[in-house]
Amino acid sequence: MTEPPSAPRLGFFTSPPHECGYLPQREAVTMFADPRINLSVDAYTWLSAHGFRRSGTHVYRPHCADCSACIPVRIAVPEFALNRAQRRTLARNTDVEFHARAPRFEREHFHLYERYLRARHPDSHMDSTNPSAYMSFLTALWCDTTFYEFRCGEELLAVAVVDRLGDGLSSVYTFFAPDQAERSLGRLAVLKQVEWAAALGLPWVYLGYWIRDCRKMAYKDEYAPLEFYINGEWTRNVERA
Repeated sequence: MTEPPSAPRLGFFTSPPHECGYLPQREAVTMFADPRINLSVDAYTWLSAHGFRRSGTHVYRPHCADCSACIPVRIAVPEFALNRAQRRTLARNTDVEFHARAPRFEREHFHLYERYLRARHPDSHMDSTNPSAYMSFLTALWCDTTFYEFRCGEELLAVAVVDRLGDGLSSVYTFFAPDQAERSLGRLAVLKQVEWAAALGLPWVYLGYWIRDCRKMAYKDEYAPLEFYINGEWTRNVERA
């Protein structure tokens, strides 16, 4: 893996084997960019293009010797075409307004995040009761991060946390009202990020990891064309995995 141009020399560490958070009865190993190095948007862009993701200040990717199930994916924005379900989602949400907010703590956002975790991830290890941990999970000082509010009138429906990279947008995390399932707010968040990337002239929306055998992660293949990072290259042929 070559170093990014005009960036500090990066070091990498791997974790000890630990329980896989996606596939039962498997162990995982994670590679991290050295957290002692103060990253830049340029370095983060390079890392994203090589399959890394951000969680707080930690930039990581799976590094499992005997498993390649977690595949980084990104949407090719200029070629993106809506399917029927996506068109229906947009039609159901014509009453929603979108507001770009600075990445700072908002109690209204945090309360929605708590509701979302209780409903959608009741067994999650994520800390839903600590505002400091919540912000540490979603933000990093060296990132260009925006919290996008989705509102219907005064009601907060969703928040999409999005990083702007040099070549695209990175979908960090989205949380939404659990009682609004008919709106398909998670899908709406991805569709809006494609729209925003197109408006900015950015070619990619990075979605994180696609895992064929994990229901919570397999949904990402509904966005086409989708590129998969396999064996150090981006490809549209997932069967190479």
